[in-house]
Amino acid sequence: MASSKDGLTYRQKMLQANKEAKATVVSLVLCIAVWAAAGFGLSGLDVKVFGTPVWIIGGTVGTWLFAVAVAVFLAKRVFADFDLDDDEEEGADRD
Repeated sequence: MASSKDGLTYRQKMLQANKEAKATVVSLVLCIAVWAAAGFGLSGLDVKVFGTPVWIIGGTVGTWLFAVAVAVFLAKRVFADFDLDDDEEEGADRD
């Protein structure tokens, strides 16, 4: 199969999409682990920040900050920008 204008074959595109999906699932599991550790893990502490228990802040804001950091990491290091359509196949369909 010939490569498309972005230099990737259809197989390479599917492998990249699979890599992205796996990394996203791992990221979800990590976010859940951080949520559990920051929320439930801190629940035994009797610490308050601005009158709010630290486990609430850790479980919400901490998890949100972690999720944003993971999303930035995925966007910069894992995800690739390419078209899934093969231009050559589309042209053959039109003829």
